[in-house]
Amino acid sequence: MGGKWLELLKEIAPGVTRAAAIFNPETHSGQYWQSMEAAAPSLAVQFNRAPARDAAGIESAVTDLAREPNGGVLVMPDAFTLAHRELIVALTARHRLPAIYPFRAFTDTGGLLSYGIDQVEIYRQAASYVDRILRGEKPGELPVQAPTKFELIVNLKTAKALSLDVPWILQQRADEVIE
Repeated sequence: MGGKWLELLKEIAPGVTRAAAIFNPETHSGQYWQSMEAAAPSLAVQFNRAPARDAAGIESAVTDLAREPNGGVLVMPDAFTLAHRELIVALTARHRLPAIYPFRAFTDTGGLLSYGIDQVEIYRQAASYVDRILRGEKPGELPVQAPTKFELIVNLKTAKALSLDVPWILQQRADEVIE
């Protein structure tokens, strides 16, 4: 998933040569680092981690990235980043940095691009499990399920504000295009 985020960021903003992933080191598991670090060289992107424990840390990470040209932001999926989505989206807009987010809530807030699990589908799957448990099945005997449906959301209004031309093929692949 991490490599896919980096690939999509590069596709929507081909000029990106440096990318930083914003995450809370106290809550992020690090499961995406390996795929991002593996994908970065083939995309000609210098990848860095940008730990942030609070709003000031987020502001510092984004400001540091914006000091040099051709930066891009990846926001890691976490309750911390989701809670700070308005700040993150505002900072990336102010500094004119393209960013990819893990949840559609970010693009609904004005973020450029999101790619992640379809949360409505996840809740449907959870409801199915609850139903099975209430009907007598043992939770320990139910199979583990992984997400199977992902959604790509592109915010054209934000792309225009960043002077980015969103490739037609990316718009066609998107589950939703916000205009």
